Amino acid sequence: MRHTLIFSALLGAGLLAATSASYAASNSLVFCSEGSPAGFDTAQYTTATDNDAAEPLYNRLVEFEKGATNVVPGLATKWDISEDGLKYTFHLREGVKFHTTPYFKPTRDFNADDVLFTFNRMLDPQQPFRKAYPTEFPYFNGMSLNKNIAKVEKTGPLTVEFTLNSVDAAFIQNIAMSFAAILSAEYADKLLAEGKPSDINQKPVGTGPFVFKSYQKDSNIRYTGNEHYWDPSRVKLKNLIFAINTDASVRVQKLKAGECQITLHPRPADVEALKADPKLQLITKPGFNLGYIAYNVRHKPFDQLEVRQALDMAVNKQGILNAVYQGAGQLAVNAMPPTQWSYDDSIKDAAYNPEKAKELLKAAGVKEGTEITLWAMPVQRPYNPNAKLMAEMLQADWAKIGLKVKIVSYEWGEYIKRTKNGEHDISLIGWTGDNGDPDNWLGTLYSCDAIGGNNYSMWCDPAYDKLIKEAKVVTDRDQRTTLYKQAQQLLKQQVPITPVAHSTVNQPLSARVEGFKVSPFGRNVFSGVSID
Repeated sequence: MRHTLIFSALLGAGLLAATSASYAASNSLVFCSEGSPAGFDTAQYTTATDNDAAEPLYNRLVEFEKGATNVVPGLATKWDISEDGLKYTFHLREGVKFHTTPYFKPTRDFNADDVLFTFNRMLDPQQPFRKAYPTEFPYFNGMSLNKNIAKVEKTGPLTVEFTLNSVDAAFIQNIAMSFAAILSAEYADKLLAEGKPSDINQKPVGTGPFVFKSYQKDSNIRYTGNEHYWDPSRVKLKNLIFAINTDASVRVQKLKAGECQITLHPRPADVEALKADPKLQLITKPGFNLGYIAYNVRHKPFDQLEVRQALDMAVNKQGILNAVYQGAGQLAVNAMPPTQWSYDDSIKDAAYNPEKAKELLKAAGVKEGTEITLWAMPVQRPYNPNAKLMAEMLQADWAKIGLKVKIVSYEWGEYIKRTKNGEHDISLIGWTGDNGDPDNWLGTLYSCDAIGGNNYSMWCDPAYDKLIKEAKVVTDRDQRTTLYKQAQQLLKQQVPITPVAHSTVNQPLSARVEGFKVSPFGRNVFSGVSID
């Protein structure tokens, strides 16, 4: 082995002995969430709403440290990387229990078979469970893991080896993401035998700190603390409840009234009042995010570069920043945030110029009065606190250059599904980074492989794709940076998106909450959280 990344297990004997004491002190916490998840099978989904709902239930082989970007052990206590960078051997944690629920009682502990099932379901279209329950895996495929993982093999009851076709500098970060949550092969076999494979999405079973209890769409999700969790220090709540409400002002009212102890995505107008409330705490951090406009290049006339350039230069970004973000953000000019390493700060926006935009539209054959659709998100997101207002401002901006804009919206899950299918002309969307690697922006959002996943522009440029694929197989950061900067320049020239803003993240919670950390990736993690 060229190098071995060895981490000692996080649990010492003394910590294990503390199980009963820590759990006895537990109580309940209500999280006022912003939307209903489409399901709990994380491999299928990409939104924070879906991932937040599944996060309490699962573990991954490796995980991000709470509130940080570095990777720490999860269900693997250590891992080795071969000299050529193509083999990863994971040594699995012993004695980990899957959840016992009314619909499943495990007969064995977690082992290598569960890792094989989790990844082979995504890798192999002929895998029996995949055939019985066909679904898409947007993250896995969008990052080309379906093409780059050659095989996953069990080399012992608690040892698994991944073989890659080519070096992937972001591999460990990638499998720390939500889509790589480890599922129970035994539970999958049970569902297959019963002819109910889709239950894996609505009746979840994991190894995480909380056990699924019930879900009522548009109302609540209930979890109970996992008394048999492998790290008892992380289970400090007896009950965790997601109270679902799409209205940001209602969520804030509930927080102030003590009806929930944590919420998210407050309106900028509510921030000062939240800061002033002695019963609350407000954590403020620069957002590792981007709110942007995606032009569907498969719909005419957006297949023409001149049309996309016209729309881009007709957007009054400063006006949007003032009205929508109300000072809690910064103008975006690039396809990822400036805090991401390899960001190219030489890139500049085209000047705001409605008159030139009109000329470009005319030259492209777009007649005055042409109707287009602009899709606006129905929920507040970290990267966009008010998509409806932003859409109305864009409607006015583009009316000035002769376009008739119809604003469209759907329930959040439906919105994502339809935009992934490319039904929109233009959509408001955004992203919060998942793992700290540039590929999570430049590959996940704008690559050819990400079409049908997170590439809402449906844009596929061979020259761009070549650059980002070269960057993934290089381990030297300086070389990767050079390639990523070239890719950013090309993307800016081709205008598949208009970057609008990077918002500041404001996290409101009760002053009684302890142990909650704001994730740079926009996750709401309740492991280790307690109520004073």
